[in-house]
Amino acid sequence: MKYLIKGLKIVLTFALLFVIAIVILFGHPDIPLNELKAKYTNTESSFISVDGMDVHFRDEGNQTDSIPIVLIHGTASSLHTFDAWTNSLKNSNRVIRIDLPAFGLTGPFPDRNYSIANYTSFIKDFLTALKIKQCVLVGNSLGGQIAWNFTLEQPDMVEKLILIDASGYPLNSKSVPIAFKLAQTPVLKNLLTFITPRFLVRPSVENVYFDTSKVTDSLVERYFELTLREGNRQALVDRFKTSKDISAYKNIKNIKQPTLILWGADDLLIPVENAYRFHKDLPNDTLVILNDSGHTPMEESPIESLELVTNFLNNVQLKK
Repeated sequence: MKYLIKGLKIVLTFALLFVIAIVILFGHPDIPLNELKAKYTNTESSFISVDGMDVHFRDEGNQTDSIPIVLIHGTASSLHTFDAWTNSLKNSNRVIRIDLPAFGLTGPFPDRNYSIANYTSFIKDFLTALKIKQCVLVGNSLGGQIAWNFTLEQPDMVEKLILIDASGYPLNSKSVPIAFKLAQTPVLKNLLTFITPRFLVRPSVENVYFDTSKVTDSLVERYFELTLREGNRQALVDRFKTSKDISAYKNIKNIKQPTLILWGADDLLIPVENAYRFHKDLPNDTLVILNDSGHTPMEESPIESLELVTNFLNNVQLKK
């Protein structure tokens, strides 16, 4: 028994030393918000108080446009994912995009409630704060799920709906970014809140791209640094452990708005089969599959995807 206890002490000591080494090698403190603002805001950036948070958003383009385009990003992303689209769309449209709570510069929900219902309520409060009565609502991944749920709850506020590789149906992922896996793994998910190995960020981003050569150093740096905004790492863990409404998708058939379903053919996180499920359930939709594109076509294939969006907005017949 004495040798067993001694052996256990040795094992525990080595385990503790291992954890300490990991923290020293890969631990990263939060980046002060002022530093992140200096790097990731511009003259179009604004902050508005909504639901107890200073929400980072950009309101660009034609301010006389009565029905603005509202862009909602996905998990672990930020409003920057729509940079290319916005640079073009703002020439004729009013374009509003936000950093969702838990991501980008906005920071976490004060109550740590990351349910779709809470996100949907947040979007309502945000649009109300900006006095937006109706919009074209666009969402990618998590943002897409928020968008279609919002459309069901506030149909009068949505003129058209655009879903980009949207979540909502039971997941059947072919591959998941390693950062997402860690955020859902017992013990490791707790370490993730203060240990964020930079070398894991690139493969996580590459996982959602078809053409990994398009994953630049600056893109990886943005994803990495915005993850280090105070509260965002814990928020990612909280988001993944939030209970999911596995039956909400049954209401998708009740969406009446003209809807564009835009999907990367090579999306491994939310495979293209899900696009066809939306297409089957939505009564008034157009489905377009983008070849050689992954989970974020607005970021990976901005020219091709934007042309489809522009045609949809202008009521031009799309090739399905």
